[in-house]
Amino acid sequence: MTTKQSFLVGTRRKGALVLFLGLGTLVPAIVTVTTFDAPGAGTSSGQGTFAADIVNSGVIQGIYADASNVAHGFLRARDGTISSFDIPGAQGTFPEALSSAGTSVGFYVGGSDTFHGFRRSSVGTVTTIDVAAAGSSIGQGTLAGNINASGEIAGFYIDATYAMHGFVRASDGTVVTFDAPGAGSGIGQGTVIPFFSCLNERGEITGTYIDTNGLNHGFVRAPDGDLATFDAPGAGTVPGQGTLAAGINSNGTIVGFFVDQISRPHGFLRASDGTLTAFDVPGSVGTLPDYITSGGEITGNYFSEGTVSHGFVRSQTGAVITFDAPGAGKTPGNGTTPTSENSSGAIVGFYLDDNSVAHGFVRP
Repeated sequence: MTTKQSFLVGTRRKGALVLFLGLGTLVPAIVTVTTFDAPGAGTSSGQGTFAADIVNSGVIQGIYADASNVAHGFLRARDGTISSFDIPGAQGTFPEALSSAGTSVGFYVGGSDTFHGFRRSSVGTVTTIDVAAAGSSIGQGTLAGNINASGEIAGFYIDATYAMHGFVRASDGTVVTFDAPGAGSGIGQGTVIPFFSCLNERGEITGTYIDTNGLNHGFVRAPDGDLATFDAPGAGTVPGQGTLAAGINSNGTIVGFFVDQISRPHGFLRASDGTLTAFDVPGSVGTLPDYITSGGEITGNYFSEGTVSHGFVRSQTGAVITFDAPGAGKTPGNGTTPTSENSSGAIVGFYLDDNSVAHGFVRP
């Protein structure tokens, strides 16, 4: 996997993974999982098909890396037909979120290996998004990653000193930048808005900020700009530990994970009133929720001993179902990683086989 692909996948995957025995209700289940590969996807380690988002119509969006390690966007229709797209002039195209209207947002890599955000309409019209304060050197720039039904777009940018800052772009193109209180301003510090599901229909945004000591904290931003920060009870207090938000639903409920004092990651659920509940997949060495529906169902991945990844679904009552995509690897660092779920309960994601090649999947 290239550095840029690792950055993409790693946006939500911070924190060490060590042995942890979780508590909860585990429900084994036999499920139907359909796997697919984008035409042109490479077949070597770090290459392949990474499904990212699914909308209510069943259309899936994602990224594939070809045999030359170049990233391209793809759309998979409900009937299984796959079409690819690239942003003109891009060295790599990374679509992240898809709206119900078929508008895609993400980022691409331009000259000097600089990131640029983009908005691509359902008919293929592309608008580039560059925050004025973003840096223009290698590894700097603008990364869009979330869109709601109103056309608002949220993401973050990396400035000329390699510090990160949040932004929200209104449907008319107006951009507002912001920093969470306490965010650091050094290299690798600042405010990060993860991809896919960190902007809800009300305009609330969640994310993570990294302080001057390299510690992670969660935040939520109201549509009027008011920012509240939070830390999960039990979160560690040394660099790389702390609280990392991953998604927010239409009710303002946030999911994410925290890394404790011995670097064990655990899932958390934060209600709109600020109440936090921790949870773990039983028998896991790490639980990393990724997405929460408006009904409160959570999906994500967990790691078994040997750091093999598996998918899970947690109901509003706390019951957990686990699953693996057919062909998913059983060796360290490989396995099944869900990324998104639609209102019908269809879950998409990708799995890495035992050769670390990525393949898309959808679980109806």
